[in-house]
Amino acid sequence: MESTDLVRRMAMQLAGDQSAAVRVADDFLALLQCPVSGESLQNTGGSIVSQSGRYRYMISADGIPVMADEFCSDDGRVQREHYDRVAAAYMANLGYAHTIEYNRYIDSALTSAIPAGSLGAVAEICCGRGEAFRFLGDRVERGVGLDVSLNMLRAARADLPPDRYLFVQGDATSMPLRGGSFDYVFMFGGIHHVNDRQRLFSEVFRILKPGGQFVWREPVSDFFLWRWLRGAIYRLSPALDFDTERPLRHRETWPVLENVGFEPKTWRTCGFVGFCLFMNSDILVFNRLFRFMPRIQEIVRFSTRLDELIVRLPGMHGAGLQVIGTATKPQSVAVPSKKAA
Repeated sequence: MESTDLVRRMAMQLAGDQSAAVRVADDFLALLQCPVSGESLQNTGGSIVSQSGRYRYMISADGIPVMADEFCSDDGRVQREHYDRVAAAYMANLGYAHTIEYNRYIDSALTSAIPAGSLGAVAEICCGRGEAFRFLGDRVERGVGLDVSLNMLRAARADLPPDRYLFVQGDATSMPLRGGSFDYVFMFGGIHHVNDRQRLFSEVFRILKPGGQFVWREPVSDFFLWRWLRGAIYRLSPALDFDTERPLRHRETWPVLENVGFEPKTWRTCGFVGFCLFMNSDILVFNRLFRFMPRIQEIVRFSTRLDELIVRLPGMHGAGLQVIGTATKPQSVAVPSKKAA
């Protein structure tokens, strides 16, 4: 692991040396901080440096600050290696017609959880290729995406405009994001990759403005059948990591949110058998064959209506495979900050 990190740092050093003109725009730099000391940052020669000069972070040739080498949790290191490896298959899955069609159903459920209009400054944590930003579009005034995988971040950077979005490599349990800076924080499939939920939610709470909203869309295993199936699939699939991936459960999640200061608001599950059939082609290889099936989009639309009917039945409200949740940071809470080292 140490040799891998050394190679990574040398590669980033080279990338920085070859692109000395690369810098972080001042309006984005104001949203960042040193993840170790909490100091403000400044541009200097293809890198960003803490105010004291003690900590320096290279900027890759494609404009991504690399801030997960000096501090990265054990789970974060595992997920970084994992997603750097499976990024191509993961992104291919998102482009299949049946995946796109089923995602429209999940997106419609998400739309009802957030208000219309501009969302202001938005952070997407464990952003991957920027799925929340793609979904929200021009409703984001300024967005910062954070992830440990450079391969995923490069895919996001290639597709999304640099004047509106900055992408940063960093650890979700020690975010290089300034406290009290964001109106919304979104996580699409990132919470279940972080075992230390207390620390994760504390960091989300810290970076939100008072009155800010935390919105997530995650795999959930409150229904016993999904809990059993996932227990087997997570152990067997090479696209998953059993030790660092843990789907949410309401009874575990709600108290932790409250403990860090959030006011949890909504918890709605969606997706049932249709989700199993038409999503996660990167995990269940047979799903990829659906892209060759005639009229697959019509079939998927029918399955989404059936899934929605099932999870709205009495006693089945928590039985979906995905949960869409929201929590609010109270207006009266003072913004915590990290002390400079």
